[in-house]
Amino acid sequence: MRDLYIRSMSLREMPPADSWLSALPVVRHLAAEGLTFHRQVTFLVGENGAGKSTLIEALAISQGFNAEGGSRNFNFTTAATHSDLHSYLRVTRGAAYPRTGYFLRAESFYNVATNIDELGVQAGYGHESLHSRSHGESFLTLAEVRFHGKGLYLLDEPEAALSPTGMIRFIRRMHELVEDDSQFIISTHSPMLITYPDAEIFQLSEKGIETVPFKETSHYRTTLRFLQNPEQAMADILGYEIEDD
Repeated sequence: MRDLYIRSMSLREMPPADSWLSALPVVRHLAAEGLTFHRQVTFLVGENGAGKSTLIEALAISQGFNAEGGSRNFNFTTAATHSDLHSYLRVTRGAAYPRTGYFLRAESFYNVATNIDELGVQAGYGHESLHSRSHGESFLTLAEVRFHGKGLYLLDEPEAALSPTGMIRFIRRMHELVEDDSQFIISTHSPMLITYPDAEIFQLSEKGIETVPFKETSHYRTTLRFLQNPEQAMADILGYEIEDD
């Protein structure tokens, strides 16, 4: 197996007891057991509020990426809303250093696109403003044009920008980059994305962090049940009975 750019992460010390971070089960798990990565593609899954975005944001900042997204060369702040979890992290790196990398936050990608225009570096993003494309196309341009092999890519909910067809394009591009020695750590709700072969899936919950196969995630199970019988699923959600024909 190829060596990973990020091998593991843990906490040097717990945040103060009065910090909201100390109440997160994922933070307590990092303090007690840490988190070891075994695959080139890792997914963080869980319900809203489980700490996925907080965790991947902290990892990105600890590796020198801008808090709102971008490469290590970005240094702008629109709103300093990130936590200070990164200051408590201990990250173990592999022997090799990535040649490139990127941190994507779906919620602040607009700000990154604006900063690209302000810096005048559109040449690295298809030679035109990402604002001239749709949200989904701008993200696919990022993945297909800006992302290169031997890179470290930390992505927070990339599916927010993508249609199902766009997700297929992204998975193909991700696979090309994995084949070229890249590592991905992704927080996601996408049942399509987590089926990527040989990926490791960490599920964040009140229990902390546990490894699960994709068919045992709530994302996959809920989506499968819905699509197997969408009429009945909608009736259950809205509280009415389906009349027999």
